[in-house]
Amino acid sequence: MKMNILVVDDDQLVNDFLAEALSRTGHNIDTCLSGEDALEELADKRYDMLVSDIKMKGIDGITLLKEAKKIQPEIVAVMMTAYGTVENAVDAMKLGAYDYLLKPVSPDAIELLVARTSELIALKKENKQLRADMASRYQNIVGKSDKMKKIFELIESMADARSTVMITGESGTGKELVARAVHYASSRQDKPFIKLNCAALPENLVESELFGYEKGAFTGAVRQHKGRFELADTGTLLLDEISEIPPGLQAKLLRVLQEKEFERIGSGTTIKVDVRIIATSNQNLKEAISKKKFREDLFYRLNVIPIGVIPLRERLEDIPLLTNHFIEKYNVENNKEVKSVDDAVFRLFMKYHWPGNVRELENYIERAVVTSPNNHLVRGDFPPELALGKLGDQINSIDSGITLAEGEKYLILKTLEKCNGNKTRAAELLDITPRTIRNKLSEYEITNSD
Repeated sequence: MKMNILVVDDDQLVNDFLAEALSRTGHNIDTCLSGEDALEELADKRYDMLVSDIKMKGIDGITLLKEAKKIQPEIVAVMMTAYGTVENAVDAMKLGAYDYLLKPVSPDAIELLVARTSELIALKKENKQLRADMASRYQNIVGKSDKMKKIFELIESMADARSTVMITGESGTGKELVARAVHYASSRQDKPFIKLNCAALPENLVESELFGYEKGAFTGAVRQHKGRFELADTGTLLLDEISEIPPGLQAKLLRVLQEKEFERIGSGTTIKVDVRIIATSNQNLKEAISKKKFREDLFYRLNVIPIGVIPLRERLEDIPLLTNHFIEKYNVENNKEVKSVDDAVFRLFMKYHWPGNVRELENYIERAVVTSPNNHLVRGDFPPELALGKLGDQINSIDSGITLAEGEKYLILKTLEKCNGNKTRAAELLDITPRTIRNKLSEYEITNSD
């Protein structure tokens, strides 16, 4: 996320240094040499972040902070102070400053702080947008099939419980959407929704991200850091892809789930939290238990309320709804005006096996909306592999488990693709007549434009 940052310091050299250091982070930087000039800038332009010295002539940093918060309440303020006036920085944080920097400021320190600030702002915007989108509790989960209705009913019945929830399903089925629906259908909907993707972090960082750490706890711990459990207090913590959590950390996580308390790394102080835990996995955890990769006691602690999200191929009747939903979404995002979809497209979708589930469908719709020159989507707007049905993911070879009819279809379509649609040339290679190819394409409901 690219931020607008306003730097305020009445020392020209400091201003120039900060502008140079911050410009390397890729954000938009403006500078002012006084609090008075800064207030004029804040009145004319929206800023995500304010970096200001505390001790300045005229309007000082504390006064600037108060007035800035009146003009732009959402701005994230970072104050700079000399070592001897740290008390002023503490006063500034009581007034709403996010953090402070000690002078002289090092480039590494300010780059780290800007990265953290960017993540905070992005998280705030995401939560704000999610709350704005909750005109109905399940607005972002699309489906009317009986299986989806059962999931909605289960969410409704247990949303306000404190019990842990385990959401399982194939990749791309929408497990995170279900987790968010549980949170926003509960009385915690106005409290934090914090996510940790256990598969996205190196093993040695998962613990510090979960529980936080104290300054000096290890090399590089230059200040106190709150973990996800602490950030999610009174709200919900989503542990995405829980099967990837390191085995050595599973016992500690189990203790936190049981006792509802933990200590930051490097601290002996116990912190109690009220957090609703939701975990997701696309793996068979019982199989992981049998292989000693996942603790059985942790599984049962997490699996109090299980929700199985079904794959798209088992709720094909939801495809038209999902298609229209994604068309509306990407029309808005890309300033397009796609209004309809050809029936042949839906027939194509209903025959496909959707290994990537809803995420795969969304990707195809987004591509078609963006690239189609018309406001009516046809089969030619979608990639050829969709027409291969179960053979869509067998690009380079024919699997021994497919039927003769599927193998025939694969050979005809792949040969046509290699011949750039030339039926005569393809017929020669296959040792059949062009008429046979035309008949087969008609059977597959594929037109010349496709």
